[in-house]
Amino acid sequence: MTSTERTDVLVVGSGFGGAIAAYHLAAGGARVVVLERGPWLTGNDFDHDFKLGSSYTRAFDFTVGDGMSVLGGNCVGGGSVVYFAAMPRAPRFVFERHGSIGRRMWPSAVSRDTLEPWYDRVEEAIPVTKQEWSDVSYAGGLWAAACDHAGRTANPLPSAIDNSKCANCNWMMAGCRFDAKRSLLFNYLPGALAHGAEVRPLHEVQHISRTDDGDYRVHYNVVDDEDYRIQAGSGTIDAKIIILAAGAGATPVILQRSEATLGTMPNAVGRYFSGNGERLNTAVLNEDKVREVLGLSRGDGLAYEANQIGKGPTVASWDRLDGSLPEYSRFSLEQLYFPPGLGTILAQVPGATGPSWFGVDKKELLKRWRSWLIIFQMTEDDNEGVFGPPPATGNADRISQQMLGVGRLRYNPTANTLRGWAEADAEVKDILERDGLAEVAAWTNDVVGAYTVHPLASCRVGDDPDTSALDDRNELRGHPGIFVTDGSAVPGALTVNPAMTIAALAERAIPGIVQAAQQRGVNVTYGAPSPDGATSGRQGAARLVPTLLHR
Repeated sequence: MTSTERTDVLVVGSGFGGAIAAYHLAAGGARVVVLERGPWLTGNDFDHDFKLGSSYTRAFDFTVGDGMSVLGGNCVGGGSVVYFAAMPRAPRFVFERHGSIGRRMWPSAVSRDTLEPWYDRVEEAIPVTKQEWSDVSYAGGLWAAACDHAGRTANPLPSAIDNSKCANCNWMMAGCRFDAKRSLLFNYLPGALAHGAEVRPLHEVQHISRTDDGDYRVHYNVVDDEDYRIQAGSGTIDAKIIILAAGAGATPVILQRSEATLGTMPNAVGRYFSGNGERLNTAVLNEDKVREVLGLSRGDGLAYEANQIGKGPTVASWDRLDGSLPEYSRFSLEQLYFPPGLGTILAQVPGATGPSWFGVDKKELLKRWRSWLIIFQMTEDDNEGVFGPPPATGNADRISQQMLGVGRLRYNPTANTLRGWAEADAEVKDILERDGLAEVAAWTNDVVGAYTVHPLASCRVGDDPDTSALDDRNELRGHPGIFVTDGSAVPGALTVNPAMTIAALAERAIPGIVQAAQQRGVNVTYGAPSPDGATSGRQGAARLVPTLLHR
């Protein structure tokens, strides 16, 4: 079946960048259609198992690249449905980073100070809780106690979780069936729907072309509900404004494929990809030493058998988030639980000689699953990722019914990135191997290369046309009316979880998008309150709007 229709604004993707744009444009009076590649899952759809066809495989997209693999959300609500809900703001020094280009990556108009009001707007729409120590999981408390023992500090993470609803089930990565996670399913998306926006799941955008009257035409395939490799239909939608928010692993691929119909893309499209400098270490704990040195015990330990039930990350050490330190030596260390799957495959045996992600020693290691503590490191990388020519359809060649595909991303870490990883690895070992508390080993890169759950920067904003795909209003250079508002717009690694910054940058882009829509004949205004009707968050942002409308 083929269909052609028209709308004012077409949004590709329904994660933070897409949902925020859809809400504001719809609330301002525009006709908005959102195309989402993944299924629409809510509450009772979120399963507590790892079976094929469960929410765990339906809601994820794992793309294996050359030297870098990317795990992302694939459902209505995007990453907000499957993330761990950690919502810190980026450190001040992040916005002054030079990275691989040797000069400031971020636009001169964007700093921690100028982004602060937009952070406030996000926090008004998605309540972010400052967790107390009483909210912290056992794993988080253990990490905090180990940091204290080693002379370091640790802090509870700010999170978008309603602790009164949290059942400590630890299935956050498969969606929250208790509605405790404040995902986009509970704020921006229902707000957009209330104002008439349409959200269409299982619609995968392939490319964009121009219409005879100068608007844009979006070409999509309809994906089968059970086997994502099967095309169940196709169609086109014409729109005056296009907002790309398909994620840093898919947005550049759509634009690369569109070059044949739209014309030359900016040089930075599909370049400067960052994996947020991410790396994982496994610490295998000596339970006797934990009791003796830290005074902590799991009790009978039954809650930690097999799936190590508990919350996601609750505690992080930010001692190395110090702007006075040299670039590439700043990082955060965050305790988390990574469920069976990648963790059991990629974890190496501490102290082993040579590859140990498989074999007899690994089998013995897996018997000690209840005693694992995983530390997530977010460092400063060099934006080394480059996307090759796009596949025939989608962002990857799918090789399984759901979740798994092979993409075109190439990533060869530089000496700067490797040094940052090594310093973070050494810090984790120094903290956790003191007095025999644990044995620590980094996850292997031999199987799927490096890996990230927070892909960034593949179509980044900036002042320099040679090294940024977007101007400082998130508009695609040379293609007026196309905007990018997802993680691909963030210029580089943030050293912390990026959801809050992606959302704030998207909020900041909305006034310029509204103005562009008005100039293209769309009857739309800017100034909607938070999706729940709150208006206090508008006050700080209001004074910045005129500077965003300089064109």
